[in-house]
Amino acid sequence: MFNLVWGIFFVVVNFGLFLLCYRLFGRKGLYAWIGFATVLANIQVTKTIEMLGIVMTLGNTIYTSIYMATDLLNEKYGAKAAKQAVWFGFFSLLASTVMMQMALAFAPYTDELALEMQQAMASIFGLMPRLAAASLCAYFISQFLDVRVYSYLKIKFAGYNQLWLRTNGSTAVSQLVDSLVFCTIAFAGLYSLQVWLQILLTTYLFKFVITAASTPVMYLARSFKHAEDADAAEPRSGR
Repeated sequence: MFNLVWGIFFVVVNFGLFLLCYRLFGRKGLYAWIGFATVLANIQVTKTIEMLGIVMTLGNTIYTSIYMATDLLNEKYGAKAAKQAVWFGFFSLLASTVMMQMALAFAPYTDELALEMQQAMASIFGLMPRLAAASLCAYFISQFLDVRVYSYLKIKFAGYNQLWLRTNGSTAVSQLVDSLVFCTIAFAGLYSLQVWLQILLTTYLFKFVITAASTPVMYLARSFKHAEDADAAEPRSGR
């Protein structure tokens, strides 16, 4: 019960910080959020919890907020801005992975505390190459797919009040691909088909619930006004 209540509060705080970041820093804040969130999501995913009888990993909430950021960039500033953000997030994830692997390669001081800290860092950042590859590939493929699907839906469903359809539709498709790519690279062959499907479905369903819950947040974020909004690359085609 504690995990459920704390989990709801955790989601609210994530969304609140996302809104605050965009409110204070505008478009640059969304780029900063994506860089921050891609790194933090891959740290949080190392922690496993149980909620409502389902075993899951952390990281899904803040990972979903990356899609929120790219969709908001696409909505207000165009597909080019969203694609640039995807590259920024990919570089942040790749660079942090490389740098932390290099940091772990240093021989620690032989003091007991230093050895304990090395072990703690290794347990978080010493990801197997397979998991690191799965994370990078899933992010790269799904994020660019999200930009393309959102751009398509932005043309087909251009109404100002159809934001919910654009953001939920694009994220539902791209996160399914994300989960499929990650679970295939990371877990295929390690688990039976039944267990693999269970991991895939529970991961995707939880992300989808978070995406649906984020819809009011997206409407609120879109209403924020910044001076740079006048320079948006692609104006909406309808209301």
